[in-house]
Amino acid sequence: MLGVVLSGVREEMGRRLFARVAGPEGPKRRERVHGTPGERWFAEGTAIQRVHGDASMFTGGIRALLLQSLHPLAMAGVADHSGFEGDPWGRLQRTSYFLAVTTFGTAADAEKMVAAIRRVHEGVVGTAPDGRPYAASDPHLLEWVHVAEVDSFLTAHQRYGDRPLDQAGRDAYVAETARVAEALGVTDPPRSEAQLAARLEAFRPELAGTPAARATARFLLLHPPLPLLARTPYGVLAATAVSMMPRWARRELRLPYLPVTEAVAVRTAGTLATRAIRWAMAAPQAPAPSPQR
Repeated sequence: MLGVVLSGVREEMGRRLFARVAGPEGPKRRERVHGTPGERWFAEGTAIQRVHGDASMFTGGIRALLLQSLHPLAMAGVADHSGFEGDPWGRLQRTSYFLAVTTFGTAADAEKMVAAIRRVHEGVVGTAPDGRPYAASDPHLLEWVHVAEVDSFLTAHQRYGDRPLDQAGRDAYVAETARVAEALGVTDPPRSEAQLAARLEAFRPELAGTPAARATARFLLLHPPLPLLARTPYGVLAATAVSMMPRWARRELRLPYLPVTEAVAVRTAGTLATRAIRWAMAAPQAPAPSPQR
C-alpha cells in the first residue's frame, strides 16, 4: 500500500516539475527530441548529456541567471526584450527546450533550433542605461552568456550531480558545449575547464552589480511567481545557487555569505532537494493535463 502511495506521489511530483520546466508542449517535445531517429551532435553518455540530463541543472540554472545579470549590456538586453519578470517560466521553458534539442535531439533539429535563436538575436538591439549600445548577436556578449551558463552547470553538477565528472570529463564537457556556442556565434569559446576559468576571470572588469542586476536577484530569490506550497523547495534551490556563487559576485549583488550555514545546512538541504527532484523526474511521465481555461 505504501509503495502505491509513494509511486503516486512520485509520478505527480515528476509531472508537475516537468510541466513547469517544459511547458504544455513538453510531452510532444520530449517525444520528438528523444524519439526521432537520426544523427546527433553528441553521442549517448557523453559528458554534456550527463550534465544537462541531471537534476543539478535546476540549481545550476538559477546560479547562471544570477551570474549573467552582472554584465550590464547582457542585463539590458534581457530587461528590454525578454519579458523576464512578466514571463519567467516561458523563458525557462524556451531555454530548457533549446538545451534539450541541442544536447539530445537530432543534428537536423539542433541546427534548426540554433538558426531560429540566431534570427531572434538579430532583432535584440538597443541602448543600455549607461548609454552603450548592445546587440544580442555580439560574439562577446554571447560568450559571456555561454561562459556563465557552462560554469554554473558544471559547478552545480560537481557538487550535486549524480555522477560528478573527473578532470577528463570536465574538460570534455566544456569542449562539447563549445560546439553549440560556436554554432550560436561565439568566437573561439573555451574548450577546457582551465580555459573556462580564465575566460570567466577575464570578464570581471566588465561586470557590475547594477540596480537592474540586483532587482533581478531579488526577483529570482525573494519573489518568484510560484504557488505558496512551492516556495519552500524553491527557496532551498535558490539558497543552494547562492552558496555556489563566487564571493566577488555575491558582493556585487549584495548577497550574504554565511560559510558555516552554507557548509552544513544549505549543502545538506541542497543535496536532499536535488535527490528528490532526480527521484521524481525518473518516474514514468504521464501526459501533462490540458491548460485550464
